[in-house]
Amino acid sequence: MADARIDQLLALRRKNPADSRILFALALEYEKLEQWNEVVTTLREYLGLADDEGNAWGRLGRALQRIGRIEDAHSAWTSGIDAATRHGHPSMAAEFEELIEDLAS
Repeated sequence: MADARIDQLLALRRKNPADSRILFALALEYEKLEQWNEVVTTLREYLGLADDEGNAWGRLGRALQRIGRIEDAHSAWTSGIDAATRHGHPSMAAEFEELIEDLAS
């Protein structure tokens, strides 16, 4: 079923390449399947198009952590703190700060 959803989203993406929401939805599907490299690639593409409020940065950080790219995860969460703060989401920024602290311990 998940593969069918991914196929649908990829078809939508071909029809609407400027719609960043499709990329975010696609990243969520890859995340469900634990296809971390695809999550990273898709979220990076999404973040190149969208002014994310923090959620995608957090997901990117987690995916990077899962594939052992700890420094990149740290960087993603730092960007997430900036985005969350800019958009008025202090609790999200605090969550990312905790994740960064956990990396250090």
